[in-house]
Amino acid sequence: MAGDTVLAVLLGLVDMLLFVADQFAELPELPPWYVAVPINIAMVAPLVFRRKSPLWSAYVVLVVSIVHATLMLGVGSAAGLAMSIYSVVVYAGRRQGLVFVGAVIVSSTVQLVLTPPDDELVIAILFLAFGIALCWTLGEFVGARRAYDVEVEARLHLLETERDQATRIAVAEERGRIARELHDVVAHAVSVMVVQADGASYAIQSNPELAQRALQTISETGRGALGELRRLLDVLRSDDAHGEPRVPQPDAHALADLAERMRAAGVPVELETDELGDLPAGVSLGVYRIVQESLTNTLKHAGRGATASVRVHRTGDLIEVLVSDDGAGRVPQLAGSPGRLPGGNGLIGMRERAHVYGGTLDVGPAPGGGWQVRAALPVRLDK
Repeated sequence: MAGDTVLAVLLGLVDMLLFVADQFAELPELPPWYVAVPINIAMVAPLVFRRKSPLWSAYVVLVVSIVHATLMLGVGSAAGLAMSIYSVVVYAGRRQGLVFVGAVIVSSTVQLVLTPPDDELVIAILFLAFGIALCWTLGEFVGARRAYDVEVEARLHLLETERDQATRIAVAEERGRIARELHDVVAHAVSVMVVQADGASYAIQSNPELAQRALQTISETGRGALGELRRLLDVLRSDDAHGEPRVPQPDAHALADLAERMRAAGVPVELETDELGDLPAGVSLGVYRIVQESLTNTLKHAGRGATASVRVHRTGDLIEVLVSDDGAGRVPQLAGSPGRLPGGNGLIGMRERAHVYGGTLDVGPAPGGGWQVRAALPVRLDK
């Protein structure tokens, strides 16, 4: 409003100077100063609010301009109407601008009709038409520019929001991936170590040789888990290839070693696999992790004397994984809610791994007793 206030003051001073000049010229048709001064002030005062309240300001200017022009008090009426037309088009809109221009044309026509005809009538009409057209054109140009700036600002804000959202999604996905990897590594290793430690504590007096083998298994499992944890932490710390060489990720071809480790941990595992060929790295890792988590759950929950079987078959572009055991598992907890997955992190991780590659995962009691995990992962060699 500061700029509009200065503009209104300057316009009022121009009218005041013209009035003083006419007073020195002693024109008989001039009103007294106590009438002219308030009208001049009322003529320019609404222009201070032309941005904040364009419609209110414009119609007040229109009403006062009728009196101002009739008394011939200066250029304030013409300049005020021109500024009002421009302000309504820019700040109120095209429709309100058309209504206001119509009101200006009507009031100007009435004044011209009531004014005695003279040689300057045509000039006045042309001046009015040119002034309205010029103010409307300027208003359209500035209004379009303002709308463009607002749209660009909105798009920039939308792009920033989308970028922040994409960053948050990427961070959440990466955290989930790291959490799955940590769980798969730690849960499997710790479960094997706990079982072996329990066996060693029972056999340390009666069968020292068996206890020694159990301790050796604990040591090897711990070192392997520690190596995988170091690899994950190395990835988190930096993308550079400095430091110790990273251990490659396990894949479906390492299932035999996994089954052998589970047998050493005390769970007889029957493994049956087809010729898997060259699988995508993600699918191969997913198969390994699903089998690893399933056997870890067998070790923890199936009970003493339980056995497990692992079947991995490839049919065309589909890998089918079936891991089952004959232990107690969690059948009593899920007997009344078939198909419902428990809330453990391991089963959630298996389900996410399957869904990431467009596969399916079914976990629940086996038909003949025990527990089974069935997964199907499509093979997409082009990805």
